[in-house]
Amino acid sequence: MPSGMWRFAEWLDPIPEEARVSLGEGNTPLVRSRRLGPSVGLKNLFFKLEITNPTGSYKDRFACAAISDMVANGKTECIATSSGNTGAALAAYCAVAGISCEIAIVEAAPEGKLRQMLAYGAKLYRVRGFGVDSHVSDRVIDCLRQLSARPSAQMQISAFALSPVGMSGVKTIGLELAEQGPEPWDHIFAMAGGGGLVLAIAKAYEQLLESGCVRELPKVECVQPVGNNTISGPLRAGLKVAQTTQCTSRISGLQVPSVIDGNEVIAACRRNGGTGHVVEDEFIWQTQARLAREEGIFAEPAGSTAVAGALQAAKEGLIDPNAYVVCLVTGSAFKDPPSLEAMVRHTSAPLIDLSELERRVDNGISTLR
Repeated sequence: MPSGMWRFAEWLDPIPEEARVSLGEGNTPLVRSRRLGPSVGLKNLFFKLEITNPTGSYKDRFACAAISDMVANGKTECIATSSGNTGAALAAYCAVAGISCEIAIVEAAPEGKLRQMLAYGAKLYRVRGFGVDSHVSDRVIDCLRQLSARPSAQMQISAFALSPVGMSGVKTIGLELAEQGPEPWDHIFAMAGGGGLVLAIAKAYEQLLESGCVRELPKVECVQPVGNNTISGPLRAGLKVAQTTQCTSRISGLQVPSVIDGNEVIAACRRNGGTGHVVEDEFIWQTQARLAREEGIFAEPAGSTAVAGALQAAKEGLIDPNAYVVCLVTGSAFKDPPSLEAMVRHTSAPLIDLSELERRVDNGISTLR
């Protein structure tokens, strides 16, 4: 039986078995909240830990399917954009497949993510205004389309509108949740930049419903920072289309001012009863710190955004206390050193002499004070 993500091959866009590459992605753990959920009255809050994927984020599922598709079609040049996690995943899977990888990076991408991509052998360039200005972002994609027109090249951007085969791999999160959790989940909270993750979860459950594997659809909840409110606000307001914005959020990975998959996300969430949630950057950072200190989960800010949305929704009385709720924790804190430094800026690890340690032992003083 195929392992990892490929055990769901029949649910994904078809890729020949001999072309499939893998680094052991998928099958990520589901853990129950011990403290955050109860703190806001949620008895059944769970976290899906996508941080355990090979490069530290859910984007490995995308890269696995996308690069396998390139292998199947004899492509040798990957042309991509990224704010960090997509680029790291693509660079790793390109390394496995022997494919070159060239990535246009958003201006504010954290150095930690750039180093990870470079370590895998990717060629990078940051573009001024990319990820902030929707016009610049759209032009970058147009340029990459032209670069990827070469017969040996293919563009990979983690959005259904641009790389549907790769995004079919992300649906495996929803397929795993259907196996791991209750039937049905009441709410699935997912963060959104361009919206592809939210759409993938919704599509997976629609497939499961159509095949008779689930009885009803969970509400898929779309969470975005206030400063990149392309989808969540319009969805919450009852609008049918997403909106472009001038991004002011400082949450790396969610700086996507263009609509991308937004219209399809709104339509999908309408069908399953989910809505949109917008959260302040500061609350996302607070949630990141609480995840580490109260749940032992080491997530980057973008990876903590769905949890922030669920906590806010619970405080607003939008979730039944007995509901079964899962939040996708999508990326590791190791990927965003600046946010990690901010999280621990008021603490330190002082260097002490052995005599000081011995004095503490003699006096019965804990070294943790």
